[in-house]
Amino acid sequence: MPYTAALLLCLVVHVSDGDSLFARCHEPGASAFWPVKVRIADIDAPELAQRFGRASRANLEALCLGKEAEIATVTRDPYERLVAHVRCGGVDAAGAQVQSGLAWLYTWRRRSIPTLQALQDRAQARHLGLWSEASPQAPWNYRRQHPPYGHE
Repeated sequence: MPYTAALLLCLVVHVSDGDSLFARCHEPGASAFWPVKVRIADIDAPELAQRFGRASRANLEALCLGKEAEIATVTRDPYERLVAHVRCGGVDAAGAQVQSGLAWLYTWRRRSIPTLQALQDRAQARHLGLWSEASPQAPWNYRRQHPPYGHE
């Protein structure tokens, strides 16, 4: 499968959960399409078995499923997924998930992301989604406690 840091133009064909999707992509000027599995950069959504996991997936489906997406690759993770910034219909998927209280800001490289942090702070202050719980469990902690998740 081709791998490029360029912007990919894709059609989202499946949403796995609140931060992962499958798309059929092509590079500008190319005629061939290929499937890619994408992990949205900078966020971590509740696992499907967690509270708000299914709501998170439904929110991402409403935003992206069956729509054109711009996918800007950041890296590839150990599971061979592209980790990427995703825009569906011109809307930033990470921002939409965090703003709705259906994903956590996930600073996997310990870098500050002021825009997403501000969206998360607002969702917390408004008790939206997972922030409506007194002590929501972060997905990375849930995975450690509930095999077979074990990955981040």
